[in-house]
Amino acid sequence: MTATAYPLEWPEGWPRTLPDKRRNGSPFKTTLDRARKALLEELARLKASGVVVSSWLPLRADGFPRSDVARFRIEDPGVAVYFMRGGRQLVIARDAYWNVHDNLRSIGLAIEHLRGLERHGGAHLMERAFSGFVALPPPDKPKKTWWEVLGVQAGAEPWLIEAAYKHLAKKLHPDAGGSEGLMAELNRARDEALKAKAA
Repeated sequence: MTATAYPLEWPEGWPRTLPDKRRNGSPFKTTLDRARKALLEELARLKASGVVVSSWLPLRADGFPRSDVARFRIEDPGVAVYFMRGGRQLVIARDAYWNVHDNLRSIGLAIEHLRGLERHGGAHLMERAFSGFVALPPPDKPKKTWWEVLGVQAGAEPWLIEAAYKHLAKKLHPDAGGSEGLMAELNRARDEALKAKAA
């Protein structure tokens, strides 16, 4: 299952390319749809799950990025691809090119080349390379209240809390493109909410 996230969630600890250092052209000759498809094929070969592609491209009603906007230069063309592999949350981000599809294609090619290590007997080398892509947790932020996480009023009834939980779980579960961290926060919020209602 693949999800698309807007706005861009640039990973903690990843350096950014200064705008005057971004490349205007690229050798890829691709489109957003072709770059996205090639990336997802590489991730499938890698046996990745819970894939989330994050960028500043606005989303259509079906949750996919608007390819008409992708044809134009946007202020921040960065892309971050989050995924699960071997029980670890990994991320690869790229912003070296002036459009999203070239950055997306660049990530797809990087994954293809890393998989090449495994094909040529270097499985341990590939694993060591991927250890550098472990997604760091975000810096400590004030913990959200249970009603903020669930998107309900503080005085919500238990049935409404459960309904909000089920609705959000469908989106935030790792198998639906969310993450273990988001599900843990959602579970904590539901538990706190029901405990508060029972008191």
